[in-house]
Amino acid sequence: MEDMKVIILQTDISWANPKANVQKVDEMFARCGEADLFVLPEMFSTGFCTRPEGIAEPVGSDTLLWMKQKAAELNAALAGSIAVEENRHFYNRFYFVHPDGQVQWYDKKHLFTYGGEHKSFTAGAERVIVNFRGVRILLQVCYDLRFPVWARNRKDYDMILYVASWPTPRVDAWNILLRARAIENQCYVVAVNRVGEDPACQYCGGSAVIDPYGHTLAACEDNKSCTAEATIDMDVLEAFRKKFPVLDDADPYQIL
Repeated sequence: MEDMKVIILQTDISWANPKANVQKVDEMFARCGEADLFVLPEMFSTGFCTRPEGIAEPVGSDTLLWMKQKAAELNAALAGSIAVEENRHFYNRFYFVHPDGQVQWYDKKHLFTYGGEHKSFTAGAERVIVNFRGVRILLQVCYDLRFPVWARNRKDYDMILYVASWPTPRVDAWNILLRARAIENQCYVVAVNRVGEDPACQYCGGSAVIDPYGHTLAACEDNKSCTAEATIDMDVLEAFRKKFPVLDDADPYQIL
């Protein structure tokens, strides 16, 4: 099986300013090498807005158009979430944009009630797995990380993408839970958090790529807009799963 090169982009997000944030990311892309997949944080174009009125972007926004153009230009997939307004409902929508223009998305299921996200946003109900260049990828957003049943591997994916706006005071939980998800699901985890601050919180990053053993393959520097890259080795994953078939002994369950 072919390897997949992933680049994570840990960004400082200007509040409610999609044009400025896209420009920042474009400048970061200019310093990146080639990759199969580029991953951006949660609500990378606006910052994490729990009151999205006047901030959320429409379906087919300029930001999504930019993602399509950049994916085609780079011959790579782009992934990141955007605050979206559709039919008078707001969604924290995690877009996965293929280089051929195909767009798949996951609407965040676990809305962050502690911060009031549930008051304005509509929760998603569908678990979404993307197939891209031989890797099956589960899409998850921030607070989803705390709910392992939602991410439980049913032998249907190889890697989880977590995009987040995870505040500094709880970053220890972020670091521990990412490794737990990788180990318990025998998968790679690619996690991208933001840095900087918004009107409510401060963020220090902690973006990383973690292998199925819980080891860190690559990580961004804390409190800095930067990138990191790693290679997803599917042969290593398959060999580990065959040698130590943990998922065969998983408890059966059903999400109601």
